[in-house]
Amino acid sequence: MPTFEYIALDRAGKQTRGSISAESASAARRQLRNRRLHATKMISISEAAHIGRFEWGKLFRGRRRRLVLEFTRQLATLIEADIQLTESLDVLISQGSDAKFTQILQNIRDQVLSGEALADTLKDYPGWFDAIYVAMVRIGEVTGNLGRSLKLLAEHISKRQRLDAKIKSALTYPMILVVIATLVTIVLMTFVVPKITGMLKDSGKEVPWITQALMNVSDLLIHWWWLFLLIFAGLAWLFKRSLETTRGRMAFDRAILSVPVIGEMLRQGVMARFTSTLAALIRSGLPVAEGLTIVADVIGNSIMTKALRAARERIIAGTDIATPLRESGVVTPTVAHMISVGERTGELENMLISVAESIEESTDITVQRVSSVIEPCIIVVLAVVVGVIVGATLLPILQVSDIG
Repeated sequence: MPTFEYIALDRAGKQTRGSISAESASAARRQLRNRRLHATKMISISEAAHIGRFEWGKLFRGRRRRLVLEFTRQLATLIEADIQLTESLDVLISQGSDAKFTQILQNIRDQVLSGEALADTLKDYPGWFDAIYVAMVRIGEVTGNLGRSLKLLAEHISKRQRLDAKIKSALTYPMILVVIATLVTIVLMTFVVPKITGMLKDSGKEVPWITQALMNVSDLLIHWWWLFLLIFAGLAWLFKRSLETTRGRMAFDRAILSVPVIGEMLRQGVMARFTSTLAALIRSGLPVAEGLTIVADVIGNSIMTKALRAARERIIAGTDIATPLRESGVVTPTVAHMISVGERTGELENMLISVAESIEESTDITVQRVSSVIEPCIIVVLAVVVGVIVGATLLPILQVSDIG
């Protein structure tokens, strides 16, 4: 019998965690309801382990997203062709190319056959279907427009993937250059420099201060490399732990958005995800307040999350949502003003779509700026570092030649 990990709320609103054995996720939820617990998250032990490995190896994230996008598009087409949901799932299962995803679809099909709603079954696989996906599918089921909701969802996923690809493409090449520069420096300092400076030591001649400093650094890297590794591992651990705290995450997000050029690009990415996601949820029929709650949970930026939650409270109180977004510092005054106009005119959905399209277009220009600014800077820094190393090793040799 499968075992599920769960997070649930009791009648007092206190969060509890644990595991439970049941034939299916729906059966596990029923058991928890009998205990007067409301499950907010339910996932099988095998799926949880898979998600942990997957998040550690993020190289495969793109493949998972492509599988979900392809599944969404095909399911939307089948549903709009008036094919029953279970039959549509059978068709997609028979065409499955990924064993893990096919198994998940089989589990979903079985739960749907047992009478469970599609959205409830998707909720059990958060590593594949996020809160936005589940919400839009649920709306489609409730309104009887599942095909339309899936079509809108596929369009939203496709746009988000294109935006993420643009940002990643702007950062990938500079990261590769940094790695190469670091490796070249380490090789020079641990293999090349010791051989050359060894001859200088044997000669007994006094060397320039810059050469002596280079020799000291080289000795440190050769004899104390393990200490550097421990320091690096310790700093990485502290950094990871700090990101798990609210204050640490807020400080990191604020700092990364303040970086020249790169911060602007990341800010545009956050704004584009916010506007396009909220627009998609509103188009599918979700109320604005509930849409803000979902977007806040998946936006990926703690500063924006705080602003969206404040905006939701303002909507509930009957006021505007643009003010807390403007005060966050993530949303530009222009975008906040356009959202405010959309609220006043009752055209918030169309305004969000227009803003998202405008931001995506400007992202292309920003990506080009990032590439044109960062890459030459990294190359110059690499050239300076290598030049200093080469100069410091050759300077004593040239001085000896001049004396001779």
